[in-house]
Amino acid sequence: MMMSTATSAQPDVAPPAAPVNGIAITATAGSEIARQRDKRGTPDAAIRVGIRGGGCTGFTYVFEWADELKPTDKLFEAHGVKVVTDPKSLVYLRGMTLDFIRGMMGHGFKFQNPNAKGACGCGESVQF
Repeated sequence: MMMSTATSAQPDVAPPAAPVNGIAITATAGSEIARQRDKRGTPDAAIRVGIRGGGCTGFTYVFEWADELKPTDKLFEAHGVKVVTDPKSLVYLRGMTLDFIRGMMGHGFKFQNPNAKGACGCGESVQF
């Protein structure tokens, strides 16, 4: 899966306001997650998002399938899909919107994170 932290305009589509204490999922992201989940053949799987140390600016986003949830996972559901994160990552992800963009430069998931102070040029590293 391609990830992007770069900005891109989408005509006539405004992302939902992310809950202050949670993670919002746009309809576009939900549709793409459902498509990939169904192709994968794991109807109960969720997408795990998180933060891991590393990358050129200090942190990288985690974005992977979660076939089983951990007891401490925080679960967010919208548009028929599930997104989970661990409590430590949620500190950095509160208020984030997960989107999926398509454009002339490609397509991929985009983290619209109000907590991020910066990102590197590669688009896979974030600073808090």
